[in-house]
Amino acid sequence: MKIDVLLGLQWGDEGKGKIVDVLTPKYDIVARFQGGPNAGHTLIFNNKKFVLHLIPSGIFREKTINVIGNGVVLDPAIFLDEITKLEESDIHLEKNLYIANKAHLILPTHRFLDAANEKKKGKLKICSKLKGIGPTYTYKIGRDLIRIGDISTENFIEKYETLKKLHTDKLDIKEIEADLAAYEKRWFKGIEKLKEFKFIDGEQFFNDALAQNKKILAEGAQGTLLDIDYGTYPYVTSSSTTAAGVCSGLGVAPNKIGEVFGIFKAYITRVGSGPFPTELFDQDGENLQKHGNEYGSTTGRERRCGWLDLVALKYAIDINGVTQLVMTKADVLSYFKTFKTSSSYTKNGKIFDYLPFEFNNDLIPNYNENKGWEIDISEKVKYDEFPKELKDYILKIEDFTKVPISIVSTGADRKNIVFK
Repeated sequence: MKIDVLLGLQWGDEGKGKIVDVLTPKYDIVARFQGGPNAGHTLIFNNKKFVLHLIPSGIFREKTINVIGNGVVLDPAIFLDEITKLEESDIHLEKNLYIANKAHLILPTHRFLDAANEKKKGKLKICSKLKGIGPTYTYKIGRDLIRIGDISTENFIEKYETLKKLHTDKLDIKEIEADLAAYEKRWFKGIEKLKEFKFIDGEQFFNDALAQNKKILAEGAQGTLLDIDYGTYPYVTSSSTTAAGVCSGLGVAPNKIGEVFGIFKAYITRVGSGPFPTELFDQDGENLQKHGNEYGSTTGRERRCGWLDLVALKYAIDINGVTQLVMTKADVLSYFKTFKTSSSYTKNGKIFDYLPFEFNNDLIPNYNENKGWEIDISEKVKYDEFPKELKDYILKIEDFTKVPISIVSTGADRKNIVFK
């Protein structure tokens, strides 16, 4: 048995949470393999909306075990808030949520270091979500962090205080003292909540599960174009968002990877700073934002919107070894008589059909026009029911990428899904 992977192929916000939820009944285990509370996976069903930041999106299926893997960085205060909101909806997770011992903790001081770093950068800031993700991964590489397994040790508080001092020595402590004390209080409440869950040796758990022929789905956060190595650096996240990150994030070998589901929007969006060649600044961009409800689930920030970049999509597919594509937000294009896709770039008279090292807004997209379908597709349940124009669009993407689109999302709800 092998681990299947589901990840984003753009700058995040592709709709991963919903698709994980839809696929979960086919799996025994769903595991997050990287990222932290900067993720915002939205699920809508039974007229309720849930936004998950740390907890895997398979959590609403009672028969499936969900695991926060060792590649994740976890903030106990945010974890507490997330668990509390779910419990208010009568969803209790003690039996089917496990946490890897080697997952690292985001300390309260990491959040303040994050804000200080962004402030210093001024106009060059990357528009961090200020969750402490960057500093946490930085200190992880520097071997100065606390892990989930450390919570149960006798010298846990001593380790915490040592790292706290290391961080506060770099901050104006008088400026943040009150806020730090308040956040610390919530953080330690979160530590107590964490103790109610099962801590596991993740790498042993996953390899044992594979040996027992358990079906596992690895859930990614953010998107390929935000990968620390292969994204639009430096405007990226701090973890490996690609399929390669599954191996280090869960503790499994490369030959244990099976199907790779790559998710992309029928157009493309981005939150925060960074290059975006196909970004729209006209009425079409406003319409995408309006009809797609393009506001960040974690921050509420407006998402920048643009036409689908096929070159960037193919790049992400190649890096991840994608075997099946999932297209979301197809319903949003129902509002357009025509729309465009970019199949190459021009820069200084040279044509690029790949992502060059200097990937920036100097790249001028070369567009092809597509005919819209201008009908509501949200109630369609079979591929044969799709309008010809949507089928043509799907075939065009498949022809360019050489990978089949096996799932199409036609709305926000769990039920708005079509298998091809």
